[in-house]
Amino acid sequence: MKAAFYTSQGPAADTIQIGEQPTPTLQAGEVLVRLKSSGANPSDVKSRAGARPMPFPTIIPHSDGAGVIEAVGDGVDPSRVGQNVWLWNAQWQRPFGTAAEYIALPSDQAVDLPDTTSFKEAACLGIPAMTAYRCVFADGPVEGQKILVSGGAGSVSRYAIQMAKAGGAEVITTVSSDEKAAYARAAGADHTVNYRDANAAEHILDLTGGGTHRAIELEFGVNVNLLTEVMRQNGTIAAYGSAQSFTPEIPFIQMMFKDLTLRTILVYILTAQARAETLSGLNKMLADGVLSHAIGATFPLDQTAKAHELVESADKFGTVVIEI
Repeated sequence: MKAAFYTSQGPAADTIQIGEQPTPTLQAGEVLVRLKSSGANPSDVKSRAGARPMPFPTIIPHSDGAGVIEAVGDGVDPSRVGQNVWLWNAQWQRPFGTAAEYIALPSDQAVDLPDTTSFKEAACLGIPAMTAYRCVFADGPVEGQKILVSGGAGSVSRYAIQMAKAGGAEVITTVSSDEKAAYARAAGADHTVNYRDANAAEHILDLTGGGTHRAIELEFGVNVNLLTEVMRQNGTIAAYGSAQSFTPEIPFIQMMFKDLTLRTILVYILTAQARAETLSGLNKMLADGVLSHAIGATFPLDQTAKAHELVESADKFGTVVIEI
C-alpha cells in the first residue's frame, strides 16, 4: 500500500517519505479500513518533529481519519464490511496511523459515520471533537449555564462552542484579533473578549452577570489567574492543555474559597464509560446535523510533508486534511 511514513525525527521535508509499506494483516477483533481521509493534528507534527522519542522504528502518522471497512477479523460482525467509518486513536501507542491507503485496528475504534458527514469532515473529528465533547459535558448538562471557551479560533474550541450552544449554554470565548472573533462568532459564540485587553476579566464578569459556571481551557498555566477571577462559586475548569507552562503556580486559596473544581482531560486515555458517552453523544450530534467542520486545507497523500508544515505554521483555521 502507499503511505506517508518516517524513520527519523526532524523537519517534515527531511523526514516524511512517501512509498510502499506492507498492507496490514487483520487480527482477531480488528477491521481493515480503506482510508479516504486523514487528519493532521498538532500532536502528530510535534511527535514527528521530536517532542517525544520515537517509540517504533517506522511510523505512519496521524490518529484521525475516515474510510470504508473492507474486511473484518475473527469475532467481528461481517455486516460491518462496506460501512463508512471515522477513526479515533489510530496511531496512539501504535506504529501505523491513517496517512496511508489502509489501516487495521480494533473494531470499536472504527465508528459508524452518519450520512450527514463527509469523509473529509470526518477527518476533523477524533482528537479535536472528542476532546471538545468531553470538556463540555464531562460534568453534566450545560443548559442555562455560562460557558467560557478559551482561544475560540482553535479546532477544539470551535467544536466546544458549537456543542455548548447545542446544549443550551451561553458561550463566551477569548480571542486575540478581530478576525478570530468573527470566526468564533460564526461558530456560534455569543460573546468574544480579546484576552490581551487589560480589562478582559472585568469584561467577562460583566457579560456573564457575575462569572462563568464552567471554563474550557487550552493554556491553563497562562490563564489560571484569569480563570480564578471570572469563575462563579462551585464552578469547574476543564483543562486540556498547558503547553506554555508545564508546572503552573495555582492560586489555591482563591480557588478554594470559590470551591472550584479542576478537571484535566487527555482524550487518548478516557475511561471506557467516558469514551462510550463521548462517541454516542458526538455521533448523535453528527446525525442531527448540529455540527459544522472547519477544514483549513487539503493535500494529497504525497504532499503530507507540506501538510505538516502548514500545521506547524499555525497559519490556518481548522484541520489540515490529507485526501487519500
